[in-house]
Amino acid sequence: MAKALTKSQVADSIAKKIGVTKKIATEMMNHLAQLSYKEAKNSFTIPGIGKLVLVKRKARTGRNPQTGAAIKIPAKKVVKFRVAKACKDAVLGAK
Repeated sequence: MAKALTKSQVADSIAKKIGVTKKIATEMMNHLAQLSYKEAKNSFTIPGIGKLVLVKRKARTGRNPQTGAAIKIPAKKVVKFRVAKACKDAVLGAK
């Protein structure tokens, strides 16, 4: 399995593709990340890749794996990423 690209490698690839400096490409990536953090509560979509959504989980009963005792897990909010169909098809191949 190949290694994942580093942030620097991604910035370099973006910079070469659109003809800007690596520093500008890094700033664009950082701004996209900050914008996604800020807007995730309303859902944030990156076209062709996916969407960040805020999901409310209900309270539930769980089990302690060591003792088997039942415990209450409180309700909470979590951030999830939903992969776009276009991304799935590109990575896995269309059915």
